[in-house]
Amino acid sequence: MEYTKGPLPFNEQIEHLKSKGLSFADEAKALHTLQHISYFRLKSYLRATMYDRKTRTYKSGATFEQAYELYKFDSRLRKLIIAEMEKIEVSVRAQMACISVGNSGAFWFSDSGNFTNPQQHSDILNALKSELDRSDDDNVLSFRNNYTNAFPPAWISLEVSSFGTLSRLYKLMAPGLIKRQIAKVYGVSDSVFESWMHSLVYVRNICAHHSRLWNRELRIRPLFPRKTAHPFLNVPCRNTRVYYVLCIIRYLLATINPNTTFPGKLKSLLAEFPQVNVTAMGFPSGWESEPLWK
Repeated sequence: MEYTKGPLPFNEQIEHLKSKGLSFADEAKALHTLQHISYFRLKSYLRATMYDRKTRTYKSGATFEQAYELYKFDSRLRKLIIAEMEKIEVSVRAQMACISVGNSGAFWFSDSGNFTNPQQHSDILNALKSELDRSDDDNVLSFRNNYTNAFPPAWISLEVSSFGTLSRLYKLMAPGLIKRQIAKVYGVSDSVFESWMHSLVYVRNICAHHSRLWNRELRIRPLFPRKTAHPFLNVPCRNTRVYYVLCIIRYLLATINPNTTFPGKLKSLLAEFPQVNVTAMGFPSGWESEPLWK
């Protein structure tokens, strides 16, 4: 069936929502919000906790302002995750460059013999080359002006690569000592670390595109470790919800930034928005008592 519906003007969006049973405390403010955020972006927050799917109407007492508060919470959550993810990304770059160079030389990443699939390795190198070509980093420009190598050494190249490229490189690395040594820095197995990297890149992309995260069913499922160097989880939880990703971030920060304030910031955010259903985020009962969060 061909889609034939046209866009609703902003003022008609409010009338449409009112016809579905949604209340407004301040229609002028709501109109301004819709003009600068868009109905489409807010739609999932409107439906999340206040929508009766059987009648396709809003439940009694549902307000536009409640949905907007949920939107603001999700925005704050994404910003918190991005800030902590930066520390993880920078750390992984440093460890991959240092450990791999020490074992396989400055240009290990360009040698297909260090990877399991030549074609995929070629695709990654093409992506890395594009990232280097777009870079105006002083180290990259200086290297190009002085040397004829196809790529700068790892400590330069990996610094300008995306987190996604970094994750793909690690995943494609041939099984062995180097891959295990990198994962050992963070106290997990290489298979677990590989899945965690993949998941973190996925969540980072959600955050970078300002997409809904708080109650999302995550497509990438990070593994549960059988053994960790630091306290992890005692209470089972779903690995398709944001809570498990928050646990991964907290665990990695125990190595990267032992004095991290991340647990306190997360708890403060949840306290500021008590109306948020943390069960929908995958938080199990008693999660605060986990050693990971103390």
